[in-house]
Amino acid sequence: MADIQVTRDDVELDAPTLVEGLPGVGLVGKIAADHLVEAFDMTEYATVHCDGLPEIAVYRKSDPAVRPPVRLYVDEERDLLVLQSDAPISASAAEEFAGCVTEWLQANDVTPIYLSGRPAEKDGVPSLYGIATGEGEGLLREAGVDSPTENGGVTGPTGALLYEAQRAGVDGVGLVVEADRRFPDPEAARVILTQGIAPLAGVDVPTDKLVEQAEEISEARAQLAEQMGEAEDESTSARPLGMFQ
Repeated sequence: MADIQVTRDDVELDAPTLVEGLPGVGLVGKIAADHLVEAFDMTEYATVHCDGLPEIAVYRKSDPAVRPPVRLYVDEERDLLVLQSDAPISASAAEEFAGCVTEWLQANDVTPIYLSGRPAEKDGVPSLYGIATGEGEGLLREAGVDSPTENGGVTGPTGALLYEAQRAGVDGVGLVVEADRRFPDPEAARVILTQGIAPLAGVDVPTDKLVEQAEEISEARAQLAEQMGEAEDESTSARPLGMFQ
């Protein structure tokens, strides 16, 4: 049965914000989501069993417990949820996955923040802009997140989530940041955390450790980045669109 199963019935939330962290360009969503879970010592809250997700058993170093590859974590004090994925979601499963997640967001009054990287064209501090579904444009204005400077489209599972949120009238936002198309990009993740997620979710996100451990993070994510490069159609990405596309 396709659903999201909450495993912590002792947690009370009031219209929480959810940060989506699927793998994509620069792995910015994955890095940002993992950092939030670690920095806030978040608790596993729910397991995601939507149709089409990879049926693999995930385990951690020094922890024999098996868990599903896609999970939700919670910080009750900050009214914050994070969707964490340890495996790419195939293009063929994106539609069913997006419908499953969006239905749960609506039922639980959750405001989603979707994350995507777009291939960087220059060096320097990565630029960030926001897109919106429903009444999400007001959230972007309040947070001081810039509007897009080009026509574009978000592909992959995150694109499917944004499409479904727009279709269903969910008030949500998408954050798009310049990122390295070949390697994990902790600096792009830092920008999306400090300039996007922090003001939108109303949280103070420490990133000193993320910056200091940039090299370690890159090495730890290298294998997944290689997998994403081999299966580009399964990768979340934002890219410019030509006038007639």
